[in-house]
Amino acid sequence: MGVAIRDLLADYKTTVEWNSLGGIGAIDAHNALYQFLSIIRQPDGTPLMDREGRVTSHLSGIFFRTINFLEKGIRPVFIFDGPPPEFKAETVRERRETRRVAGELWIKALKEGDTEEAYRQARSSSRVDAQIIGSAKELLRLMKIPFVDAPSEGEAQAASMARNGVVSYAVSQDYDALLFGAPVLVRNLTVSSRRKVRGRTIVVRPERIILRDVLEGHSLSREDLIKIGILIGTDFNPGIRGVGAKTALKIVRQDRFLETIREKSPDFDFEPVLQFFLEPPNTSSYSLQWGDPNPDEILAFLCETYDFAEERIQTALDKIVQRGGQRTLDQWF
Repeated sequence: MGVAIRDLLADYKTTVEWNSLGGIGAIDAHNALYQFLSIIRQPDGTPLMDREGRVTSHLSGIFFRTINFLEKGIRPVFIFDGPPPEFKAETVRERRETRRVAGELWIKALKEGDTEEAYRQARSSSRVDAQIIGSAKELLRLMKIPFVDAPSEGEAQAASMARNGVVSYAVSQDYDALLFGAPVLVRNLTVSSRRKVRGRTIVVRPERIILRDVLEGHSLSREDLIKIGILIGTDFNPGIRGVGAKTALKIVRQDRFLETIREKSPDFDFEPVLQFFLEPPNTSSYSLQWGDPNPDEILAFLCETYDFAEERIQTALDKIVQRGGQRTLDQWF
């Protein structure tokens, strides 16, 4: 879900071309997996599956989108979530319940023959479990794409790596990375390039948000931006009822944050949430190394283990590797 500060960012989003995104992108892996699981489905909402009924939508997304990244000069590193902080427990519980209800509504819509409703509910029922994560990591290993296991929130780890200059930018659909201090956030890299909106198809292009521009444009500090998020509601707190982004901006600018919290939510201790955004757990124990993938291993994994079509996988692999070492990954950058 993330933090709902979109209204404050409208003037600071820049649509960019793919060829301007060369560099290292730290991708919020769970965010990307949910995107793949949500989008890569049959018209009735059924995800891609192998003969054993194992979901493979996420593998398709990772494989083809990663090759797309490499072709465009982007070196991806996927950041996986670690254990969430204790104060995220309610959000986790609510999301599980939302997915459970959506799953029931999906089955109901299928029985009623309502394909459109079935697809909508199926998307909302997507779950990232241990099997999804494990198979995703194995595919990344075979593709020689690095990934990092964050000690807590993946976006916080990505933001830390971006602040330290280890990566060029953070990649996520959510805006939390900005609150965690990512200097640059890039969106729409892991979503479909085309989307239906109100019955018509639109082209979705990457967009870049520079944190410094947002803060200077609104005359805010990063702590101010975090306070705005806390007032609206984050993954770690429910927010103040009736307070949206513009109202929260006004409250913080008028230095009424503490007053508003005490008046509207006197039992809420905001300090742990504020400090978690300002100084989240992160690690420097990782090695970012990209290598030349072994086509035979990838073909065996995707085609023999998970029933992907060999011709389609081979065609995609031929874009980045050739047998006999005639082409190496480094030549793409």
